[in-house]
Amino acid sequence: MTDAVDTLTIVLAQITQSVGDLAANVDAMRAVRARHAGADLILYPEFQLIGYPPEDLVLKPALAERAARLLAELAADTADGGPAMLVGSVERDGADLYNIVALLDGGQVVATRRKHELPNYGTFDEKRIFVPGPLPDVVDWRGVRLGLPICEDGWLPKVSRHLADQGAELLISVNGSPYEIDKDERRLSQVFAGRVAETGLPLIFLNRVGGQDELVFDGCSFVLNADGSTAHRLKDWDQEERVTRWTRGANGWTCEAGAIAEWEAHPADIYSAMIVSLRDYVERNRFPGVVLGLSGGIDSAICAAIAADALGPDRVWCVMMPSRFTSQASLDDAASCAELIGCRLDTISIVPAVEAFDTMLAGSFADVEVDITEENVQSRIRGVTLMALSNKFGPMLLTTGNKSEMSVGYATIYGDMAGGYNPLKDAYKMTVFAVAKWRNENVPRLSRNPVAPVMPETIITKPPSAELRPDQKDEDSLPPYADLDRMLHMLVEEEASVDDVVARHGFDRDAVVRIERLLMLAEYKRRQAPPGVKLSTRNFGRDRRYPITHGFRTG
Repeated sequence: MTDAVDTLTIVLAQITQSVGDLAANVDAMRAVRARHAGADLILYPEFQLIGYPPEDLVLKPALAERAARLLAELAADTADGGPAMLVGSVERDGADLYNIVALLDGGQVVATRRKHELPNYGTFDEKRIFVPGPLPDVVDWRGVRLGLPICEDGWLPKVSRHLADQGAELLISVNGSPYEIDKDERRLSQVFAGRVAETGLPLIFLNRVGGQDELVFDGCSFVLNADGSTAHRLKDWDQEERVTRWTRGANGWTCEAGAIAEWEAHPADIYSAMIVSLRDYVERNRFPGVVLGLSGGIDSAICAAIAADALGPDRVWCVMMPSRFTSQASLDDAASCAELIGCRLDTISIVPAVEAFDTMLAGSFADVEVDITEENVQSRIRGVTLMALSNKFGPMLLTTGNKSEMSVGYATIYGDMAGGYNPLKDAYKMTVFAVAKWRNENVPRLSRNPVAPVMPETIITKPPSAELRPDQKDEDSLPPYADLDRMLHMLVEEEASVDDVVARHGFDRDAVVRIERLLMLAEYKRRQAPPGVKLSTRNFGRDRRYPITHGFRTG
């Protein structure tokens, strides 16, 4: 065994990943290593070699084979006497797949450890893909006894306690931990501070950044000393390579104090999540930009602002599609919004198409009262118009419905639900208001469009309306959004019953019964909705997976 060392320089590489693009991920790791040739060890996030989460892509034997070959090449790099690397990857053993970390040093893979605790809740379904590894042994490296809990291994106490019992001196937890509201502080002050308190060991928590489909990763990596003090906090959302310096003393290893980053508060963190997720989705899927309908309402206005912040205003194309019900105020607000953001705005009237559909359907609709059908036709005409522009010129269609609307089905399938991505999919209406007010007064740190305000105040203050019939207002058929969102939060995030909602908030029971009914009936629409960034503990799709057809109600 190598003689024990008394000092260590460990680099935390809080970087992004490209799922399935193993060559790009290898290049990124090599670039980090080249920048820190004097370090002892470089840490990379969970699954850095293949990208997280790989989902069923990892079931392809060719992916595991390529990962094994590239891991061996990375190990060979370390024959130069430079820093060792801790790399997350996948390992195939016969028919079994394992989530692993590999310690690379001296030209070889000196140790691998398999993830023991496989998360199987919310966005995670690792048990259907991977086999759990045994309780991991400590890794002896350069005279230091390392404990290497992989993500969920560190979120639960068993693995860390086992490693401490084995004589671990330092816990290193590499993670792929998606953003949720308030999760950054929970990771530090509750989960991993708990592991430090239980084991009496210093701990490194390393997380990735960047978007991957509906998930977005906020980084927020940190180092805790054995006394529970925070030695380092890395930035949220940004890639960062933090050099940490460690000394072995009579009481074990201690990390020298470094910068303590301030993590964004609400609603700035939500806005950053929207920026990062949309930027990575558009750019990694190689769209030249986005196109969206700009109605003069708050949802489309904030989506246009998010898109310009994510991509730059020159890559955002807004289209106003007035009908005979569109007010002059909405036309003016849309024009002002586009001017403030600095993006392109075209106006395409849907009146000729509506008249054509009226003519086409006149025979079939004869002697039948006008109802929501005619409203939906207008929405679908707008969807077809935007998709035509997307098909002809290449930008991805951005859809703009919020979580409140999608919860109760107040969206038109094949109409305003058409699109490739939705930044507001997991944002309730009151969250949309809060984000819009914040953005009008602030320029996000990550913005590629540093202007404010981004919409006229009238967009925020006027009553929401789809403007599909005369004098229409959302609250004609829904409770006020402040009440609706409280109902929905309990019904969706808390899985509460109607009686639970009534007992907590005192709402009319019949009103809550109706909202629960609408929530259940709209499942078929949500199954056909575009992806959108996860913000809450229970988003539609990855977290909340309800049957479309069922007869259960609580009220």
